[in-house]
This record gives sequence, C-alpha cells and structure tokens, in this order.
Amino acid sequence: MKLLLTFFFLTISFLAFGQSEDTTVYKATEVMPRFPGCEELDTTVAAKNQCAQTALLMFFNRNIAYPEQARKENIEGTVVLSFVVEKDGYISNPLVVKDIGGGCGVEALRVASGMNQALKDANLTWMPGKNGGKTVRAQVNVPIKFKLQDPPDFVIIGYDTVYVVFDDSLTFSGGEEALIATLAGNLHYPVDYKDSCRVGAMDMTLRVDRQGYVKVIDLADYWNLGWEFQWEAIKAASATYRQWNPAVRNGKTVPSSYNISVRFTPEGAQCQQQIDSYNKANALAGEGSALFNEGKQEEGILKLSEAIELFPDNANFLYLRGQAYLNMDRKDEACADFQKVRTTVFINLVNQIIPLICK
Repeated sequence: MKLLLTFFFLTISFLAFGQSEDTTVYKATEVMPRFPGCEELDTTVAAKNQCAQTALLMFFNRNIAYPEQARKENIEGTVVLSFVVEKDGYISNPLVVKDIGGGCGVEALRVASGMNQALKDANLTWMPGKNGGKTVRAQVNVPIKFKLQDPPDFVIIGYDTVYVVFDDSLTFSGGEEALIATLAGNLHYPVDYKDSCRVGAMDMTLRVDRQGYVKVIDLADYWNLGWEFQWEAIKAASATYRQWNPAVRNGKTVPSSYNISVRFTPEGAQCQQQIDSYNKANALAGEGSALFNEGKQEEGILKLSEAIELFPDNANFLYLRGQAYLNMDRKDEACADFQKVRTTVFINLVNQIIPLICK
C-alpha cells in the first residue's frame, strides 16, 4: 500500500529552569527549534517555522516505508515521536511516545535515529531552541500519521516493473503440482558437493513477463548453502520459462511476481542422518512458532532453540527466535540472533531493527 504521511507539530514551548551552562531539557521556549533549510529565507519567523515544519515532513516522507505487517493488518493511526534538539543542532534520545503497532513505531524511530547522519552528510543542523538569547536543549514531539491508500498497480524493483494489482493472477500451466514437478526435474545437486551432505532450502521471487519469460529478482539462502547451490536454484527456476500464464490487468498481460521454494537433498546412505536432522529441525521450528503464537512463549523459545542447536547458522530459525525475543522485549537476545541472521542473508527489516535494539 502507498504511504500517505502527514504530521502535525505539537506546540514547542519551554519552561526555564537553571541559569548559564544549563543542561535542562526544556519543553517550552521563547524561540522554537527549527529543522534546517529555512534559515536563509528573508521572511518572518512564522514563515520560517512553517517552512521548517514542511521540511521535516519531507524528511520523514522520503525515508519512511509503510511496514509490511501494518499493511497486512490494515493498521492506520498516529505514532508520536519525542527527541531532544541539542545545543549543537543534532538530536538525541529519540523515543516512541505513542505507538499503533504493526511496526509503525519501529519504522518512525528508525528514520529519526538516522536523522543525525543525514544532517551531517548534508552539512546541516537544526537551529536549536533559545531562552533569553541563550541556546538551550529542547524537547520536540512529532506526531506522524500513517494512513493506507489504494496501492498503485505496479512497483519498480531495480529496473523491473512488477504488477501487484491484476484482474487475473499469474499461474503455472498445469497448476501448482506441475510447477513443483518441473522445478524438481530441473534442480540438480552440485556435483562437486555430492559427498558434502549439505541439505537445505531456498526461497526465490520470480518475475514473469508478458511472454512468460522468467527472471529471479530475489533469493534467500537461509541455510547458507553457497553460490553453487544458488546457481542451480536459479537455473531450475529459469527453466520454467514459457510455461506460465501471465497476469492480466485491464485486458492486457502484465509482468508480475511469484514466490517459490526449492530444496536440496543429498543422496546416499551416509547423508541420511543429516536429512533426518533437517526434517527434525524444521518440525521443531514449526512447533516453536505455533506454541509462541498460542501464548506459550517460553515453550516456543525452547523448541526454536532446539532447532538452532541442530543448525546453529540457519538464518530462518534465528530470525524466528529473534522475532520472538523482540516481542518479549528481550532486546539483547534478539540483537544476538538478528546479528547472526545478517551474516547469512539480507533481510531489510533485520537491517532496520538492529540499530534500534543493539547497544
């Protein structure tokens, strides 16, 4: 869904406590802090304040991405952020004062947390608040409104157009079973690794164009199998070309995407124990997730941890446990899991969360 981002500034005023070298954080002041970009205007203070409010709106609007969870759950509302504009023109102590869930608070906080670096890169700073002509530390509250609108028909991924709204969806000729059989028939275990007993699965997102040609636009190697396995997965997916019924929008075929998974299973009796461990770990992870969602949090964590003991570097299991820890506000443990995930696979949400929860 498209993000319509608006916010309304709370009145910033300052209460005076203390004298010179004051380190008090004021909630009201004679001169309000202003976001940079408007100080050179030859106009009134009121106009500069309005310009600064618009500039801050643009900063959040350009950097916030509507969280996937919030889109799926149709969450809308206002997140309120609070931070301190320091005497040097940078901000500190960004906090979520009011959250609406669905990852909106986390996303707003992520953008606020990156503000200082963005200002440094642009050689800009806030104009700090002032009392009696003296620069003071000032608290600013910023309500940010998240509102869903009808999504556009398509998105741009890299250089590719991918439709997300269509009248007839993309399908594989012969159905899902035929797709599974086609992938299995074209997926080959790398010859150089036939004795390695490596086992695991990969998720891929395919882009299928109007003529049914296939391109892999995303691949997640959660099991860290390596590029040789990734290449075989891409070849198997590409071999499905011209076997698709493209999506249709307004009477025309359009490019769209399709998510698939492929599994690499070694052959030979010497690898059976590894295969059994793979199946057991997946079952444990499934049980753990189900228990956690049922409110049995500690039991769910234990099951996920058992799966991780079998495959310590599996990014999928670590990601699931990291989410569970985060939901329990156990940030240090969530940080440790997400840090390990990042060494194996790129997940945008993980990269956004790490700076917020890791000390």
